[in-house]
Amino acid sequence: MTGADSFAGSTRQIQSNPNDHFAIAFAPLDLAQAYALADDGANGAIALFSGMVRNQTDGQPVIALEYQAYEPMAVEVFKQIAVQIRQQWPDITRVVIHHRTGRLTVGEISVLVTIGSPHRAEAFAACQYAIDTLKHNAPIWKKEHWQDGSTSWVSIAACETDS
Repeated sequence: MTGADSFAGSTRQIQSNPNDHFAIAFAPLDLAQAYALADDGANGAIALFSGMVRNQTDGQPVIALEYQAYEPMAVEVFKQIAVQIRQQWPDITRVVIHHRTGRLTVGEISVLVTIGSPHRAEAFAACQYAIDTLKHNAPIWKKEHWQDGSTSWVSIAACETDS
């Protein structure tokens, strides 16, 4: 697959590892479930990243975020991320990526990335790769709801400078 085929423009069906799990969910995400889905007897480490709604952006008070996703394509992007992870870190045993949609208030979990691996270094690296790649490539959009009642959509360019 070429770089141009890797994400948003791809119409190819990605073959994923049957041990992996990907979801776009309206309901709250479950840390224990994500951890359990990444568990494997071959693991020496499980790295879990939990992204959550913070109470401000650039000093402006935020009361909620609203996420929308093009679910079929987002899940395909998640699968492609897992394929790319295994190309870089072949010993990874499990890749779990779950993302929320809908309106989330401050403190709610918006995304979970969980990686199972025999070794911690690979688990950490793969987990960071997954969340960074997801933020740049998955067709998931967010709208910030400000304390003053106004709203604004966050641009893709803003995600590329956010760390």
